[in-house]
Amino acid sequence: QVQLVESGGGLVQAGGSLRLSCAASGRTFSRYFMGWWRQAPGKEREFVAAATRSGSSTYYADSVKGRFTISRDNAKNTIYLQMNSLKPDDTAVYYCAAASVSTPDLVAGRVDYWGQGTQVTVSS
Repeated sequence: QVQLVESGGGLVQAGGSLRLSCAASGRTFSRYFMGWWRQAPGKEREFVAAATRSGSSTYYADSVKGRFTISRDNAKNTIYLQMNSLKPDDTAVYYCAAASVSTPDLVAGRVDYWGQGTQVTVSS
């Protein structure tokens, strides 16, 4: 019922910035808790950031806190991830995710929908 399409990934030097976006289809976008996960080759997919239905409350992994900002625009059915001060360790495929129950569920990986992912590569 819900499709998620990420964009905005690319190659950036350490210390640079990127903004990812996730466009969602569906008539009830505002009902979902939205977030971002990432996965590097050979590693487990890990939580990055999440937002409540209104976007008024946000949650971040310790590794990105203070550098990344998640936001959402329910009128546009879009969620964003502003990434600043990027590090080589941030290199991964970034996935948009939606959970219908709660933000803790999304943080824990209990996700109803995943996007296809967008590659972020940070060079040193």
